[in-house]
Amino acid sequence: MLFLKKYLKWISTFLVLTGILLTNLNIYPLNIYFHGLGVVGWTISGLLLKDKAILTNFGLQIPLFLIGIYKIIF
Repeated sequence: MLFLKKYLKWISTFLVLTGILLTNLNIYPLNIYFHGLGVVGWTISGLLLKDKAILTNFGLQIPLFLIGIYKIIF
């Protein structure tokens, strides 16, 4: 649990920024996977910290990434 609280936000930030970079370089669909993992990490962090702003921002991005993943698969 200490690991999550200490490192989860930093790892998630790295994943989100990597996803943004991959989007700017037009590397698809890898960008969705990196950014999506970062969003899930930030959402978990928001749950652990009971931060409604983080949950609103990142939690609402999860369905958008699921749509993108669905588009890739089907």
